[in-house]
Amino acid sequence: MTFLDVNSTAHVLLVLAYKIKLVEVPETVTVFRVTRTLEQNVTEVVHRVTRTLKLPEEIFIRTTMEVVNGAVSSQKTARATFLARFLGDASTLLSILNRRLPELGLVRSDCIETSWIHSVLFWTDIQVGTSEKVLLERNETLMYIKRKSDYVLEPISRTGLESIWRKMIELETPSAIAFNPYGGMMAKISSTATPFPYRAGNLSKIQYDTDWGEDSLTNWYMKLTRKLYRFMTPFVSKNPRQSSYVEGKRYGEIYFAGNFERLVEIKTRVDSGNFFRNENSIPVKPYFNS
Repeated sequence: MTFLDVNSTAHVLLVLAYKIKLVEVPETVTVFRVTRTLEQNVTEVVHRVTRTLKLPEEIFIRTTMEVVNGAVSSQKTARATFLARFLGDASTLLSILNRRLPELGLVRSDCIETSWIHSVLFWTDIQVGTSEKVLLERNETLMYIKRKSDYVLEPISRTGLESIWRKMIELETPSAIAFNPYGGMMAKISSTATPFPYRAGNLSKIQYDTDWGEDSLTNWYMKLTRKLYRFMTPFVSKNPRQSSYVEGKRYGEIYFAGNFERLVEIKTRVDSGNFFRNENSIPVKPYFNS
């Protein structure tokens, strides 16, 4: 039984059993990372990528929106980064995207063909060609972070995207907004198949990423992140906002939706004495009813 509270990072985990299922990947995969700014019609590209664009399951494109310096140093502009992995060769990828997503303007020089494990390096900003053993290194660096999440159920309009750009520039927010598209295998899993219900029916998951390096700036960065998060309310799942956790017994129904009562039943059978009790974990029936 597990529950993770993103506000306090409390985490209780009891592993009863697990299985690992291996899947085949091709010898060659293709990755790319391209950026577009407001001056390069980025709103149209983001609108196409984050709405109902139907791509083969072998393609995954993450879209990250952020504020950067413009051509004039005193001005800010918005930029989107499109980070992708395709289970196949570059020629096939170009053929698909130039037909289905011509707004992106992808060219062969944007694409890198590599192995799947080296695509992992690329995904984590490590130069392709570096030994995969670098993934075993654990060099700790002091960094402060804030992460929040949302779920997109309906496409965000062009007008909505333009308002998000304006708000980010207004705040000069250091936060990035990352859209992780659902679909593929995620779309084949019903909301009741796993404890975490946000599968089929969701267009994408949004992650708000804020990083900073000085403890003295924590309040300022947290305030900016929360302002942006509140601004995004009209564009995401709500009533209640499904990715937020609240105190008390309401959190379970918000986080696990219709699966909450099933989890209470399982928790009560497996741990009727609530030995693994935590204020953010699934309660047993007597505790819940009290």
